[in-house]
Amino acid sequence: MTRRGNNEGSIYQRSSDGRWMGAATVGLDQAGRPIRKSVSAKTRSEVVRKLKSLSRQIDDGLITAQKAPTLEFLFERWFVDVMAREVVRSTIDNYRSIVKFHILPTLGRKRVDELTVAEVDRLLAAKMASGLSPSTVHRIRAVLSQCLDQGIRWGVTPRNVARLSRSPKLIRPEGRTLSPEQARGLLASLRGHRNEALYTLMLSTGMRRGEALGLKWEDVDLEKGVVRIRRSLKREGGHIVTADTKTLKSRRAVNLPEPVVELLARHYDQQEKERVDLGAAWVETGFVFTSSIGTAIDPRNLYRDFQKVCENAGLSHWHPHELRHSAASLMLANGVKLQVVSQVLGHSSIRMTADVYGHILDPDREQAAKAMTSVLWDH
Repeated sequence: MTRRGNNEGSIYQRSSDGRWMGAATVGLDQAGRPIRKSVSAKTRSEVVRKLKSLSRQIDDGLITAQKAPTLEFLFERWFVDVMAREVVRSTIDNYRSIVKFHILPTLGRKRVDELTVAEVDRLLAAKMASGLSPSTVHRIRAVLSQCLDQGIRWGVTPRNVARLSRSPKLIRPEGRTLSPEQARGLLASLRGHRNEALYTLMLSTGMRRGEALGLKWEDVDLEKGVVRIRRSLKREGGHIVTADTKTLKSRRAVNLPEPVVELLARHYDQQEKERVDLGAAWVETGFVFTSSIGTAIDPRNLYRDFQKVCENAGLSHWHPHELRHSAASLMLANGVKLQVVSQVLGHSSIRMTADVYGHILDPDREQAAKAMTSVLWDH
């Protein structure tokens, strides 16, 4: 056995084949004897690296005398050590809820190295049988899969059994869209309304509600007719906060129709008048769209206001997000290329746009068939 360096654990070169071995104590068995875990490599430096990694996992509690952590323990470490610095709080809360109510009651005490594909399939089947929607069951599987991927990176999970399980088939429902006549009627009914510019901007650009409410005047260039979307406003933990946009591609510049530029200019003048009239009572936030005293608009209040707007316009119950869907549908129906619509909406990929709005492209596909008929058969 060769000598080892400081903090390297037990390292030696096996005489039978020359491989380097390293071992660290994980814990004690019932008789008080040490339980050790070993690593091996062709070179001493490589085994030192593996042993240090093993020691960190033991110190972090990822490897115990049980050999592998339970799924419940892995989830908690994943939330604290990884998710807390990668996603926003609302996403973590959503993931925690999925784990607490749908995964841990069945699989929480299972050791991750003993979890099987069959057990995951049974869990998903039980959730479907309980009446959950396919999209919810799909989300359960996705959250479990992400956690097990992290377990593989940490070296405590041999494989991702969730990825090998059968995902429920998703059928994406076609969202509602305002017809051109309904859209024009809505805009007509908005004239003079305090949020006329806000709803018109959302309908004409497909901007998300949070993106529109998070706009500041520094993001608006009325001379060029462009707005830059950099943040989103939302309610989180009982407070109204701003955060980065949903994805990297959500940070984008959007060109405005000329009537919207004019509407925003009038909106700016009106806001300046309110600021002067209120004086010290005005709360300066820099937001384009504010309450009557300058504070940010609560997304829930906007939802309630939009219901009244729809009622006044003679429309049924609509959600503000359906303005985004309507914008995309109207663009595509009027010949705007799918790639351009995807960029305007800030979708993470053109595939997402095609999945949601592909049914609107029927006329384009029909035109392609007619073109090929002309080329190949019409002489």
